[in-house]
Amino acid sequence: MSKNECSLVERERSCLLVIDVQQYFLDKLPAESRSGLVQRIGWLMRMARLLFFTVPATAENIARNGPLLPDLAELLPAGTTAFDKMIFGLMGQDDIRAAVEATPRDTFVLVGLETDVCVAQSALGLAATGRRAVVVVDACASPPPHHAHGLGRLRDAGIMVTSVKGIFYEWVRDLATYHRLEAQMNMALPEGLTL
Repeated sequence: MSKNECSLVERERSCLLVIDVQQYFLDKLPAESRSGLVQRIGWLMRMARLLFFTVPATAENIARNGPLLPDLAELLPAGTTAFDKMIFGLMGQDDIRAAVEATPRDTFVLVGLETDVCVAQSALGLAATGRRAVVVVDACASPPPHHAHGLGRLRDAGIMVTSVKGIFYEWVRDLATYHRLEAQMNMALPEGLTL
């Protein structure tokens, strides 16, 4: 394992990427897992904004598969919309790759759908360009058993896999930051998440 894979994720170097959270893909998941997944993704988007870093998003083939979920689209930074992604790995599309290359950040935390296809190919593509990719296991999904297969592929390739709670505490790092965020949160925790 490289030093990069073993080190903690620095919030100053992080960018949260929201991949293809569209109703079309959610409908493939077991019904009982959908709401919690969307809540965790939305919560991470709010935390990222409170910690002052960008939150780009993609939606695959919007004309065919529909837009990013409205509840998540409203959490994007003002004046931004989801990229219309026409390729599975986001680094293979010119406009998205240009946006990634334009950011001074080099650690990309990925959430969304589907773990074994677009999330995996995007993480691997980012890593191939020397960027650090981190996949949040409980904020991404694929229909079973493909979620587990995707996570195995990512781990085998040396991609860091963590949890919503894990990435939150790596971004926060100290009690002063935690208490500042706690005062700003004004929202319930997603189902199943304890801090």
